[in-house]
Amino acid sequence: MKEETIIVGGGLAGLTCAVKLHEAGRPFRLLESSDGPGGRVRTDLVDGFRLDRGFQVYLDSYRNAGQLLDLDALDLRPFLPGALVWKEGKLREILDVFRHPFSIPRTALQPVGTIKDKWLVAQLRFHILSLSAAEIWELPNVTTETYLREFGFSPNMIDDFFRSFYGGIFLENELKTSARMFAFTFQHFTNGCATLPAGGMQAIPNQLASRLPAESLFYKTDVESIREGVVSTGAGELRAEQIVIATDGSTAAKWFPERVAPEWHSTSCFQFASDRPPVNQPIVVLKGDRDSPINNLCVPSLVAPSYAPPGKHLISVSVSDGLSDESIVRRELEHWFGGEVKDWVCLRHELIRKALPINPPGHLVGPPRNGNIFFCGDHTTSASIEGAVLSGLRVADRILRR
Repeated sequence: MKEETIIVGGGLAGLTCAVKLHEAGRPFRLLESSDGPGGRVRTDLVDGFRLDRGFQVYLDSYRNAGQLLDLDALDLRPFLPGALVWKEGKLREILDVFRHPFSIPRTALQPVGTIKDKWLVAQLRFHILSLSAAEIWELPNVTTETYLREFGFSPNMIDDFFRSFYGGIFLENELKTSARMFAFTFQHFTNGCATLPAGGMQAIPNQLASRLPAESLFYKTDVESIREGVVSTGAGELRAEQIVIATDGSTAAKWFPERVAPEWHSTSCFQFASDRPPVNQPIVVLKGDRDSPINNLCVPSLVAPSYAPPGKHLISVSVSDGLSDESIVRRELEHWFGGEVKDWVCLRHELIRKALPINPPGHLVGPPRNGNIFFCGDHTTSASIEGAVLSGLRVADRILRR
């Protein structure tokens, strides 16, 4: 039997493409090597806790993802817009004063950056909000650090805030990520909130998969090779009029060596259970000026109580890449929060080697199609949920227009 379209990869890009084809009445078959949908966006249940695979958030200002998903059904729970930043031995609260105007006096007096830096944040906000999506991707092709320095921010502001906050987003503290990617994320953080679905990040791909016919979804299916019109699996060959490669960029480059394989940022994440949260706000905690292996910390159960059983809290700690020694992490956490850390129970330590494709200035991905073979995934657009969804929409549109 010849299928119209075979989609290889059940992450957000592949699922989005499948949803749009299905809604248009086009038959498809989606092949995924793992045991369920989501790709890198997955959540595991451990002892009643919802453990996302690494620190992930959904930005509720995403336009394409917001139109595709039923956000009410996801029951998104927001973080406070801002951060608690270690500075001079104390946690300093820095909130978005445009959404929390009563915090202006307190935020202005915090020793994180100068008064000029705080004024420049407002200027940066107005500037980036004035840009269209197309204009963002036409900004100077420089690193985020260069862009911030040329905008006028002091070295202390870049080190204490931007490296910590955006280091957690980009998974690299040197801020070598493209300034265009910085502006893209800054605009979305400014227009909305970082959120967690009540059911964990897994709820996003689950919702997309629920809109597809079960008989078209094939999990635990390994693809061995791909050529024009043919996908070879362990169970035999499948033929299709179109083939969509919705895997990560490295896997796509394995089958198509002419494509540019992305490099990857990895991350290490420790997740702890506690009877009491170390902070009392649904906010991200940054290392600021402290020389620390911990990049950031949050308490997901303060954002969405469903992340932990009743009477318990989940603490998520992102640490330096490759660090796996729990004793080092605990000693540092005791400096932050005292002896109560000894009672925290480690639920999981996870090293995610392919957490985020690197988007440096001049990032190249190759053409979106090769004959009747199409490519999508966040490596082809922007390393984000919005980027993955947008890439899937674009490929589905190309197929349907043909």
